[in-house]
Amino acid sequence: MDKPHSPSCERNREPILEVLREQLADRRHVLEIGSGTGEHAVHFAAALPHLSWQSSDRAEYLPGIRAWLDEAALPNAPAPLELDVAGNWPDGPFDAVFSANTLHIMAWHEVQQLFARLPTITSADARLIVYGPFNFHGRYSSDSNAAFDQWLKARGAHMAIRDAEAVDALAADAGFTLVDDIAMPANNRCRVWRRTRA
Repeated sequence: MDKPHSPSCERNREPILEVLREQLADRRHVLEIGSGTGEHAVHFAAALPHLSWQSSDRAEYLPGIRAWLDEAALPNAPAPLELDVAGNWPDGPFDAVFSANTLHIMAWHEVQQLFARLPTITSADARLIVYGPFNFHGRYSSDSNAAFDQWLKARGAHMAIRDAEAVDALAADAGFTLVDDIAMPANNRCRVWRRTRA
């Protein structure tokens, strides 16, 4: 099959990798939620060989992810797992979880389910890194994000750029504390939480 391709993935992978090099330097087992095309998984696993990079997504995306992983044949990138946040989750523990451009695609109740399940699959000191656009105090951070949000809502009423404060509250309920919020190109953020309680 032709491998799926995401132009945005190609644009953002190097800035994200710069963050991951620092934040995941002492990590070993990463679960990527919503691996999409699989391009991030291949790029990050190749650049961070000390990590086992476990990709995952809903069933319909797995063939495309496998195509990228099979071509790369990386020893630290196992076969992708089926993961729907409302369904079965893999066994952990993972000492890091990464997700890019997913929270605004999911319905809010799915975002809630994602965070609620994190304590069941993460280690006691796990790190959580989420990349994407966020609103702050109910306001868009840029005109381009406002336009993107309108485009999302036209595609599906359940989609929307999420408020950082609401996501932080979900993380706190799951035992995760915000430790970094890094400005990224194109008005995106890399927000980093650390698990601080069971």
